[in-house]
Amino acid sequence: MKDQSDILWRMRLIYFLMAFFGMLVVGKVLYIQLAEGDYWRERARRASTRYATIEAVRGDIFADDGRLLATSVPVFDIRMDMSSAVTSDELFYAEVDALALELSRLFRDRSPAQYRSALVQARRAQNRYYLVKRSVTWDELQQLRAFPLFRLGQYSGGLIVERGNRREMPYRSLAARTIGYEREGVYVGLEGAYRDYLEGVQGKRLEIRSGGGTWMPVSDQNEIQPQDGQDLVTTINIWMQDITEKALRRQLSRFRADHGTAIVMEVSTGKVKAISNLTRNEHTGLYEETYNYAIGHSAEPGSTFKTAALLAAIEDGFVTPYDSVDALNGEVTYYGRRMRDVGDEKHGVISIQRALEISSNVGVSQTIYQAYRDDPQRFVDRLRGMHIDKPLGIEIAGEGSPLIRNVGDTGWSRLSLPWMSIGYEVSLTPMQTLAFYNAIANNGKMMKPMFVEEIRQSGRTVKRFRPAVMERSIASRQSIEYMQQMLQGAVENGTGKNIHTPHYNIAGKTGTAQVAESGRGYFAGPGVRYRASFAGYFPAHDPKYSCIVVISRPRGFIVTGSGVAAPVFREIADKMFAARMFMPDVKPPEPAVATLPAFRNAHIRDIQDIYGAFAADIRSDVNSTWVETRFSEEKVTLREREYIENLVPDVEGMGISDAMYVLENAGLRVLFLGRGNVIRQNPRAGTRVRPGSVIRIELS
Repeated sequence: MKDQSDILWRMRLIYFLMAFFGMLVVGKVLYIQLAEGDYWRERARRASTRYATIEAVRGDIFADDGRLLATSVPVFDIRMDMSSAVTSDELFYAEVDALALELSRLFRDRSPAQYRSALVQARRAQNRYYLVKRSVTWDELQQLRAFPLFRLGQYSGGLIVERGNRREMPYRSLAARTIGYEREGVYVGLEGAYRDYLEGVQGKRLEIRSGGGTWMPVSDQNEIQPQDGQDLVTTINIWMQDITEKALRRQLSRFRADHGTAIVMEVSTGKVKAISNLTRNEHTGLYEETYNYAIGHSAEPGSTFKTAALLAAIEDGFVTPYDSVDALNGEVTYYGRRMRDVGDEKHGVISIQRALEISSNVGVSQTIYQAYRDDPQRFVDRLRGMHIDKPLGIEIAGEGSPLIRNVGDTGWSRLSLPWMSIGYEVSLTPMQTLAFYNAIANNGKMMKPMFVEEIRQSGRTVKRFRPAVMERSIASRQSIEYMQQMLQGAVENGTGKNIHTPHYNIAGKTGTAQVAESGRGYFAGPGVRYRASFAGYFPAHDPKYSCIVVISRPRGFIVTGSGVAAPVFREIADKMFAARMFMPDVKPPEPAVATLPAFRNAHIRDIQDIYGAFAADIRSDVNSTWVETRFSEEKVTLREREYIENLVPDVEGMGISDAMYVLENAGLRVLFLGRGNVIRQNPRAGTRVRPGSVIRIELS
């Protein structure tokens, strides 16, 4: 009896434990179903569906005359729905050989047998989103739509076309580093500076995960269409850019220099008309646009800085161009460090103007040292007052910082004053140096360098940029006139006389800076490196353009600014002068006779506004909202456009806004490709369709 009682007790315990655990399981199920049901259903939905991003078409970048510098070219990924629910086995296997043959002929990347094998394998796997080919061009897509199976479309032949975009630069390397590009998600140049305008607004598309783990679109109805980016109209002039780049490239190749930059700026506005940055590829020996030295490379400018130093002394009243300085036969020692003039000619007492003309290190440094040795901070303050110690605030990222030390700053010494006067122990980018010379040409007014004139959306200007003044005057009018005279003399009688021309006047200054080597400092003898430069403007009596040329590490016997950089300046100036300035007066052309435009389909109010601008005689007795036009030289006649219910309207010739309005009012869902006016529609006008049907329109 005792054993039976133990057995019954154990059985009851097991029974109650099993019942208890069963109740826990049921309770957990009910809790998950009722309390957490929404959460887990959402998790399941997210695992099988998602909203994917549809990239907007990036805006175009134009030159100042409207020619394209950068644009987005449409490319297409071709996929295929291999499901038996879309294409029957009988149809697929009857057409697959012909399809494989056409694909092989078009792309020439695989044999017909290889294409057939891949297609058949995808068919057996019932792949709903099989990738046929990436990055197909528009022309290839038009051919492909006529291929076997593909000509039946998406719902009968399985063709799926996904649009993407590829950035193209029609002029290849022309100003490439300034226009910019994208690399690993990082945008540089104007592409980066105006990214918010260019990118547009991304769209969204609902996608579902297929059995093979591939994401595919659910339906066009679930798409939020992207908004295309806005366009930039730059200040770059293609003709000037071509002249500048070719002249720089020839000189770099001649001297086998490491790299160089050249910039052309419009004096009165600061608009950058041309900018070239070329670096030697050590492997190929060719020159490429890989780094924007004009904006990003801050270095010691050398003798082009003598202009700023002497302008400071003139403005502070210490000297005039006609005062004298002792050049000490081309050699002087400051606190144990020797400074010499370049060249064999020795000079004694000369005028301040002559010291600049011949670029005398001793003459210029003696002028500045004697004027400011008791108060060197006054010299620094005068330089800072000319805005050459501050960045220009250029929109393009990566502007190099200028360096003008204050007395007492780290690196300042008793040697700093004389060495700063000749362009050492200071640092400027070529663009910052050019902005200073441009201010002299502009009678003292310093302009901010300008790269973009307009932002446009669909051809309409939405934002216009105006020239910006950074300094109303960097010096008094008298001081500026003195310096203009001295810079013109430097070309006519000084180190720049090799580019002097009797046809027009050039004003400017050469520069030859010795490059400090890392860990070695400045050194003399074989292997010394130089940076040759020339900065100036033309024509000197009425400046239109300023220009700077900087060539780093030229090889050979000629390394000076006059022999290496100045000839590039002269070539650019000659061609621009010959083609654009002081052309002989010609008889103005006869005024063009405009003919009135005709519109196949348009809104009547738009028609009245357009022809009203031409003061045309409009003849109309129609009451319709939509009309077409017939015209002669004397009058415009409007004819009513009638749209019949359940028939596809004729929208060819309309703009996208009008076409969308008409088609959606007819109950149709619209897919469109391109921009401009409608040139093709499918189904055709007059076709009977049901409301909710899809119509595809192609724009010009």
